Amino acid sequence: VQLQASGGGLVQAGDSLGLSCTASGRTFSTMGWFRQAPGKEREFVAAIMWSGANTYYSDAVKGRFTISRDNAKNTVYLQMNSLRPEDTAVYYCAAQTSDYSDYRRYGYWGQGTLVTVSS
Repeated sequence: VQLQASGGGLVQAGDSLGLSCTASGRTFSTMGWFRQAPGKEREFVAAIMWSGANTYYSDAVKGRFTISRDNAKNTVYLQMNSLRPEDTAVYYCAAQTSDYSDYRRYGYWGQGTLVTVSS
């Protein structure tokens, strides 16, 4: 099983950026995005259930980020709008969990993709 994340880069504050994460080897009911800034603990960003009808966001990104998935492609997306310098972090996709907001409960992780937002 592998999770392959892509889409990170350098943008300016206020810009938008999209991330994607494709899973190979199996499908997952719950998939999520986390991020980790230098010197900080990994934090929950967003999660989505299989049907796509149930999505969850941290307060820090609610209203600016949108998580979605395409089950036919086994891919989850994170559309990030109105980016801020404090969104700068390595973003990780994750799958298989009993608690969508707790990174310690996820069984599979992507390699991480760096998002840098300049002011």
